[in-house]
Amino acid sequence: MIEFHEVSKSFWTGTRRKVILDRASFRVDLGNSLGILAENGAGKTTIINMMAGLEKPDEGTIRKTSRVSFPLGFMGGVNPKHTAKENCRYIAKLYGLDPDYVESFCRWVCGLGEYFEMPLNTYSSGMRARFSFSLLLSIEFDIYLIDEGMPSSSDAEFNRKAGNLLKERLKNATVIIVSHSPQTLQKFCRSAAVLKNGKLYQFETLEEAKRLYDFET
Repeated sequence: MIEFHEVSKSFWTGTRRKVILDRASFRVDLGNSLGILAENGAGKTTIINMMAGLEKPDEGTIRKTSRVSFPLGFMGGVNPKHTAKENCRYIAKLYGLDPDYVESFCRWVCGLGEYFEMPLNTYSSGMRARFSFSLLLSIEFDIYLIDEGMPSSSDAEFNRKAGNLLKERLKNATVIIVSHSPQTLQKFCRSAAVLKNGKLYQFETLEEAKRLYDFET
């Protein structure tokens, strides 16, 4: 479970204060995957980072009683000067997992071949996204945090493996996805919310959320 209670968050842009959340209270229970619709610039990444504990609220409290993932695409825990193999083994030790398992799992999912033995700073953006997603899937969490959905890849085999693995994980886990696209959310979420002007409006169905989102945008 993740619960926000009277949470406020804002940033100074240089010309004005951008409000992300204004005394927002909501809760995401295990088994109820949630999709959050928000326009670009509304604070999608910020709210996901707050759920992960990477950013703190200005006011209010965030309570978690479940094992929550790092956000998909987050590379803060890896060293770009090290190879994918070295990073896999390091992250495995941080989470108390078998380094051999995490390495072999990521190597199989990524399908990066010889690049798996090369530093991450030599990767293209697509290769980094594939590695990040494989690393996320190698660790079993109660709640997975995804910003804008699965990484875009032209590799059909990676898309198939990653999509099937995520669906398998979600049989026993919960996902929170933030996106500007309802099509991204409908693949994984039944309930949905709309983030608008610092408020989070929750709905039982994605269709209800889409009606408010389409009206506001």
